[in-house]
Amino acid sequence: MPANQARRETPRMTDTTPRLIKKYPNRRLYDTHTSSHLTLADIRQLVVDKVAFQVVDAKSGEDLTRSILLQVILEAESGGEPIFTTEMLMGIIQFYGPYQGVLGSYLDKSIQTVIDIQSQTGAQSSEAWSDFMHQQAPVMQDLMRQYVDQSKALYLNTQNLFGMFGGKPGADGGTKKNGDGE
Repeated sequence: MPANQARRETPRMTDTTPRLIKKYPNRRLYDTHTSSHLTLADIRQLVVDKVAFQVVDAKSGEDLTRSILLQVILEAESGGEPIFTTEMLMGIIQFYGPYQGVLGSYLDKSIQTVIDIQSQTGAQSSEAWSDFMHQQAPVMQDLMRQYVDQSKALYLNTQNLFGMFGGKPGADGGTKKNGDGE
């Protein structure tokens, strides 16, 4: 293999040196580290391989990483079996505004939990992970349902405790603690 070709293989980057990818006005992505053009599939592979990178606009220097990652998700959702149902996407859209921080944090922690489980089980290949999840589907669904129910109860209790949404702090559904209803 020529030395030039060996350099073009996916190099391992340190966390402190993300690979710089420039997006040009013609919508092409250029990897400055390998001096080659990339596709969204290549970007996806960088993510799968856990290669640190940043996508910037070639002219302005604006960080476009999130935008490109959203395009990768859109492409993945368009083919094969999607992760997001229509109802889930509508729910996410409805959370934009005052609740987006709550949902963002929840989704971030939930996805990190799944990644941690995957790492701990050693199921690194998508096939092994898929087999594991199909075998564990009823158990995992029940655990996730319990987790969501507990999260919902905690959120509602917090609202009551702090009097959010017109409730009164310490409100317990309109009953008095002394039991005489006054």
